[in-house]
Amino acid sequence: MVAAGHPAAAHPVKPVKPQTGSTYYVAPSGTDAANGRSTRTPFQHIQKCADVMVPGDTCLVLSGTYEETVVPARSGTADRPITYRAAPGAQVTVSGASRIGGFEPVTAADVTEIARTDPYAADSQFSDAVAAGHIYRTDVDLGSDVTTVQVFTDKKMNIEAQWPYPGLDLLDPTLQYAGAGSAEATIADPDQTRPAGYWNGARALTGYWYISATTTVKSSDPGSVTLDVAPPCVHKVVPKETRYALSGKIGELARPGEWFYDAAAKQLYLYGTDDPDGHVVEAKRRTLGFDLTKASHTTVDGIGLFATTIATGPTSTGVTLDSLKGQYLSHYTDITRGATDCGSTVTRGVGDTGIIVDGTFNKVVNSDLSLSAGNGIALRGQNNTATDNVIHDVDYMGTYAAGIAVQGNSQTVTHNTISRVGRSGINLQWNEVEGLTPGKDVIAYNDISGYARMSLDVAAIYTCCSAWMMGTSLDHNVLHDPAPATTSTTFGISGIYADNGQSDLVIANNVGWGNREGTVMLNGLGTGSHDNGVYNNTGGMTLFYVKEPGQSTGTKISNNIGMIRGLDGATAGGLELSDNLLQDVDPLFVDAANHDYRLTAQSPARNRAIPLPGINDGSTDAVPSLGAFQYGAPAWTAGARR
Repeated sequence: MVAAGHPAAAHPVKPVKPQTGSTYYVAPSGTDAANGRSTRTPFQHIQKCADVMVPGDTCLVLSGTYEETVVPARSGTADRPITYRAAPGAQVTVSGASRIGGFEPVTAADVTEIARTDPYAADSQFSDAVAAGHIYRTDVDLGSDVTTVQVFTDKKMNIEAQWPYPGLDLLDPTLQYAGAGSAEATIADPDQTRPAGYWNGARALTGYWYISATTTVKSSDPGSVTLDVAPPCVHKVVPKETRYALSGKIGELARPGEWFYDAAAKQLYLYGTDDPDGHVVEAKRRTLGFDLTKASHTTVDGIGLFATTIATGPTSTGVTLDSLKGQYLSHYTDITRGATDCGSTVTRGVGDTGIIVDGTFNKVVNSDLSLSAGNGIALRGQNNTATDNVIHDVDYMGTYAAGIAVQGNSQTVTHNTISRVGRSGINLQWNEVEGLTPGKDVIAYNDISGYARMSLDVAAIYTCCSAWMMGTSLDHNVLHDPAPATTSTTFGISGIYADNGQSDLVIANNVGWGNREGTVMLNGLGTGSHDNGVYNNTGGMTLFYVKEPGQSTGTKISNNIGMIRGLDGATAGGLELSDNLLQDVDPLFVDAANHDYRLTAQSPARNRAIPLPGINDGSTDAVPSLGAFQYGAPAWTAGARR
């Protein structure tokens, strides 16, 4: 229980001795033949700094956009790190995209030629858009895999032509649902009016319950499409529940913001209300802006990232990523990648997208990260930290990727603000790191909202499955206002969800609202859920156990405020409950309507709690209070402190 007790301003940064090394400068107007030692003789590329710097050196980057992948030639040391920093007042972007141009209007004659290999292109929305003068084309090699193509106009991502047209908000797309008569691998839908064979070979994205998946269309007729394989995990299309989208046909290129890429002909088509060459049109070319997979004791500070990301490696240590501004950190549209098993489908992107932090004692702090098909941050390895970050609009493909995907162990995730995510704000898994002694994770003082956008059976903080979590603490988090875009069943949306047999967790002092299943949900199916401590939470909970002896032994639920569902199965399994204030008693909060859940002087939650040192200290009463806020104590706050 003491494991949950730590102050809001915990995890101080160890002071580093002042550097006494050399300073180099980089500017787009520079030259790599210069000495780089002043703003009058700067290098042109950050990579030149990376080639020459030794421990203790600093590279100051002047304003501009740098289209490169920086690979350090050497690491710093603990007392003499190597630093890449935006110069004072500079606006610096390391970009993974490069400009493309040479667009020409597509003509009726071009449509006739395209129809020789794709007869459906004629007499389509595409041909209508061509006739209206809205379709342009250029020759460009974007590779053979269309599912990794990413195109931007004036720094905003375009979308691949598809049906239904989803709109340009990646976390709020227009959704289409399988209709009555759908079954197994066949989607029935009266809105599907394209002629027979139109969708053959197209790519299909499906989503249902907790599964997002991709496959191809085997055959199609007006009113239905049949997939190569049924969606994994559930192995069926569910009427009125399975959402779907279809892409890969030029006939759908007909709306603002859309593109179509012909990989065989190496031609990019773009919808435009005017000539695209009058805009900045770019395509993603580089996955990494900084490749730190073999670097240690390296700092990247104040750098912007566009259509690219940063990765450390298993041997990296002492890397600090500070005050980044990252947009479009990852992109892909193929989730399943040919797999038919459930696990590798739902976990697409969890370990290899977003800012990828592997190794030990590395950290991401004070950063603004947004717009990623996968994670905002992947926290791998051991003893790494993510603190004071603002993360939003990530996991737009709706897999188990997250705002912060926590893997490995002994990780610290505190004071982050996370919003608008496809599934969970924090996805907490458990993996041992070879050669290192495992320890608990600390997930605390985070503010998470707008989760469950593209997937269900989820939570703001989600953890699974059948792992012994070594006292991992989930405490002082504010978990509120999930925002599922789907109209299907909303089962399983909670603040914290310990799914399928998670054990040895401390879940304390969390607050939630707007969650169907309450602030906490424990699922003890599978191996059972044991030795968890659920203390002083506000917002209710759901316990998902069958009446089976021994399924929840060692788990204690005390000092909480709010309705508790599922008590029969949980208590039959050995779970212990005491001193909780259930829904039939008004706790008399200060202002529940405006989510101020401190206790008034008249609250029945005062002087009621079992004292738990390190968890419910601080009340001015003789006995601690129930719920997440101790009466008379300063109210704690969550989220990024910026």
